[in-house]
Amino acid sequence: MPLPQTVAPRPELQRPKEPRKSQTLPQSTRKSNSMKDSSMYHSDTMKPSLSTLKRTFFRTSLPPPSTHKPKEDPGLLRRSSRSLFRSLRRALGEGLTAVHPQISAIPEKPSKVTTDGISRQASAGMGPEDLEPKAESKSVADLITERQLVKAFEQLQDLETRLVADKTSRTFAPDPTAYARRAMDLCLHYDGMAAEIGAIVREALGSEGVDRDALAELAQVVHLEEEAHQAPQAEGDFLSTPRHWRQHWEDAVRLSAQERVQQAGAKVAPGAAAEGASDLAQLLAELGSVVRRDLQKVRLEMQPAYEDTDFPVWETYLRAFHSAVAQRLQELARDARGCEQLYVLLDWAANVYGSPDFLGAPDLALPTEPLPPLLEPALWARLESDYTSFLETKITSCFDTILQLEQSRWEAEEDQEVLQGLYHSPLSIDVHMLVAEHAKAAGAISAELEATTLQICARALCLFVPRFEKAFLASKAVSEWYLGAYINACVELRTSLLARFPGTIKELEKPLVAATNSFQKHLLQIVQQDMQPLFKVLYTKSWLTQDTLRPLMDRVVDFAHHLEHVTPPLAQETLQEVHRFVVREYLGQVLRPHERFSGLNRVNGSHKMSLDAQAISSTFQGLGSKATWLDQAILCVAEILGETYKDDIRRHLETLIRSYPDIRRDHILAILALRRLGRRRNQHLLHHTQDLLRAAHETRPSSHRVLFEEIEVPTSVDVLITCI
Repeated sequence: MPLPQTVAPRPELQRPKEPRKSQTLPQSTRKSNSMKDSSMYHSDTMKPSLSTLKRTFFRTSLPPPSTHKPKEDPGLLRRSSRSLFRSLRRALGEGLTAVHPQISAIPEKPSKVTTDGISRQASAGMGPEDLEPKAESKSVADLITERQLVKAFEQLQDLETRLVADKTSRTFAPDPTAYARRAMDLCLHYDGMAAEIGAIVREALGSEGVDRDALAELAQVVHLEEEAHQAPQAEGDFLSTPRHWRQHWEDAVRLSAQERVQQAGAKVAPGAAAEGASDLAQLLAELGSVVRRDLQKVRLEMQPAYEDTDFPVWETYLRAFHSAVAQRLQELARDARGCEQLYVLLDWAANVYGSPDFLGAPDLALPTEPLPPLLEPALWARLESDYTSFLETKITSCFDTILQLEQSRWEAEEDQEVLQGLYHSPLSIDVHMLVAEHAKAAGAISAELEATTLQICARALCLFVPRFEKAFLASKAVSEWYLGAYINACVELRTSLLARFPGTIKELEKPLVAATNSFQKHLLQIVQQDMQPLFKVLYTKSWLTQDTLRPLMDRVVDFAHHLEHVTPPLAQETLQEVHRFVVREYLGQVLRPHERFSGLNRVNGSHKMSLDAQAISSTFQGLGSKATWLDQAILCVAEILGETYKDDIRRHLETLIRSYPDIRRDHILAILALRRLGRRRNQHLLHHTQDLLRAAHETRPSSHRVLFEEIEVPTSVDVLITCI
């Protein structure tokens, strides 16, 4: 760099007659994003170090290296320029009026500011005692370029003080434009320092290490400027007014954070995040990694450089990144489509970024004041609403898939598995996993979203259960195996889902109970259809001499083996229904006989009925049936038919009526017709039982046991004769 010649101070610049000899100063070893200084200057056209100053200011006009340039405030350059021109117009107006009374104002453009940062005309107006470097010293522009900001500011402050003093003493009255040129150069150098502050802030988050010396220099010069310029000057004078570099530092932090956040995920193909959940997840993962790494760098490397200052480094950077992340998420939310993408976005905001472990270090303290919400409540509500809308369609589709899987098993005629002693179907597991996974995923985001998801699952399941029931019963797979497995599945869904989510999906109770009853009914129909032909041989002549009851009991035992693999409460209930069916059909066959016995055959028939009653009772008792109230029905009828002492028939009828209050007068007539006691005795017994039947019907509880009520007795000639 050429050294300047020493000349006497003068109010305005005079062109030197001979070019000065140039010497080169050693280059600074500090890193800077400024352009390298030129080694030669032409003394006949501009001041020494002006080229360096031009290149420094040229950097401020370039856009940041980011591919996405955030919106910036007008900044100090624009504000300072406006204030400067107002000040210059006022000052020059005063000076020109004093020297040339006929001129009332300065020209509109006292000096031309080019995009390079400073014009030759403005530079030419500086005196050698101002921004021109002294012997064995550096210019202000060189100091700024080498980031010796404190020394540069001290020189600028000294020049500013002298310029204010000259203005006050009306030194520039003979040549007002000289004041304008010197004030312009002073303004541009201040703006150059502000630009260098922004560059230091941007570089601090770069891939290279943190230049702590530059950060410390930055903090010190901000403090010096605040002490030097504590209050605005009167009448808006630009000189000695506060430069607001602390605010400029905060703006630079904010813009730097925006650049870093916008660059995150640049490797993901354009538009890919809007096409698939995995691409969006990859982008968010990279975003989180960048934010986490940068904030750790701020806390561990950058904050110590500010430790002797009052700069709120951690809080400023944290809020800047938080605001930048919120802006990025809002952009991603506008393009998010589908259930998976919306969930990835909500989950990242709630569980990844919102996690206390997001920064990866327990000693990273949060600011004393809470951060604003990452997503605005209205936007969050819209995302949840869109997610639940997509989720409703997805869950319905999942239930369709479950039905298709079960139908494929029916077509393949696969036997059901036995799990923990019970028939097992994958249906229960599939439904449980579907509901539990979506509820858990939604609960990780918010309790409200979990409740909404459970309601969606409940509505879909309420529609699925009857549809599944209809499809199964219409298939060829209906058997004891499948019916038992689906009964178990319905019971398991009722107990586990309602216990796990109490009150939330209570509406499931009704369709699940209906499906359980339907499957149980069809299970009984299978065994009843198999046993129905076996009752036709009862109370016939062949029945008197053959063991016709054994095939019936063998079928009952086979059926009971299936009930061992059904959930115990329903297995017991079904077994009791089979028990009641056997006794009811046995009595119905006796009261509607194809043949009527008399004499010895009637006695033998009574004895055979007693043996059958004992066999039926012992068989069901051995299988675990608790319907012991059925044991007296066949025995009472057998005793009436075989009673030799006719007066005791009245006692047997009383026992029958008390034990089974649902018996009707038609049943009594059918029994008496089989016994053939004679008209007078029959009339006497009917008259006596009429009062008993009336009393039994009046005292019968609402939840009475039904047996005779379901036995139909046709009116035959023998019954009519008995009534007469």
